[in-house]
Amino acid sequence: MALNFIRKFALISMMALTVSATASAQTLVFTAIPDEDETKLVERFKGIADYLSGELDVEVRYIPVKSYAAAISAFRNNQVQLAWFGGLSGVQARELVTGSEAIAQGVEDKAFYTHFIAHKNTGLDEMEELSDELRGKTFTFGSKGSTSGRLIPEYYIREAFDESPEEVFSRVGFSGNHTRTLRLVESGTYDVGAINFSVWDKEMENDNIDTDAVKVIWTTPSYPNYQWTIRGDVNERFGEGFSQRVQEALLAMDAPELLESFPRSGFIPVANDAYEPIRVVGKQIGIID
Repeated sequence: MALNFIRKFALISMMALTVSATASAQTLVFTAIPDEDETKLVERFKGIADYLSGELDVEVRYIPVKSYAAAISAFRNNQVQLAWFGGLSGVQARELVTGSEAIAQGVEDKAFYTHFIAHKNTGLDEMEELSDELRGKTFTFGSKGSTSGRLIPEYYIREAFDESPEEVFSRVGFSGNHTRTLRLVESGTYDVGAINFSVWDKEMENDNIDTDAVKVIWTTPSYPNYQWTIRGDVNERFGEGFSQRVQEALLAMDAPELLESFPRSGFIPVANDAYEPIRVVGKQIGIID
């Protein structure tokens, strides 16, 4: 009897240790929309993964994705539990995963902007509103799923001309990301393009723009954009209050080298309803069902 009891106790203890080890070995995986070249993204987010791992006391890993749609799919399929989304991709992802929440946005994301940039050969100058001078030019958006690179610029093009971009411009393309948009317009491959102000400013600061070849000609009104979105089931997986701990870690991030990688001056709390204007515009132009 005593021997059987000891064996049962040992077995139960081993099972408990196994469960505990499994729980502690959980890995929080996150991704980000590919708004810049993949190499830059990997460099940016390795430091973020290390920071979050230290703050949360769990392993944190970043995985790159090839497209905005892939980021949303990874979030929906629970391949990632946290994502740095744009305004539109965040809305789309949260509609697919019950209980998911926007928990933090960059200080600059509360009032974000898109620049329209033009090659010097177009002869276009800064304009107060989108004008008929743009008609017949070639134009490139960023990614098809981008808020700043597609949704917002298309909305204002339609509002200004009461026509689709394909009817206004002689050729319309999708570069895939903001950095590529800049290079395509800078080289003259496209006459005009849409790029978010954050990427433009960062490239300017790093002296990576030929200002003799390309310039800003118009800037949109402000709108809410990038945010961290977390799945609604993370507390079940990582423990009660985990979602709040992730939010607190993001809000407390203040290391200049980490913030510069976004680039943002800091993070502030945000909730899903802040992105209702993005959802409405997405439905208006047929990007969201």
